[in-house]
Amino acid sequence: MAQSAVVDDVFYALSNTTRRQVLEQLFSGPASVSELAAPFDMKLPSFVQHLSLLEKSRLVKSKKEGRVRTYEIAPEMFKIAENWLTERRQLWESRLDRFDEYVKNLKESKS
Repeated sequence: MAQSAVVDDVFYALSNTTRRQVLEQLFSGPASVSELAAPFDMKLPSFVQHLSLLEKSRLVKSKKEGRVRTYEIAPEMFKIAENWLTERRQLWESRLDRFDEYVKNLKESKS
């Protein structure tokens, strides 16, 4: 059940366009809050809520040096999302393979 909550947190964080755009920025390397916020037309407190949620979901991590907080990607959590999607894909591929086999058998029995 705990694993399910982690997956929920990751996908909830990824469900928002702003947060996905922040992650895209961070894939280029670490950035400060002001650098991350620059492309967005929103008040800083609202933007910081997005960063907090990304950090809570452990998709990013931050460190503070003096008055500057810098964020960077935490790649481990992306593996959880990838694994969940891979499991679903394998399940559906298996189901589709069985359906394909059923249809082939059905066609053969009719001919």
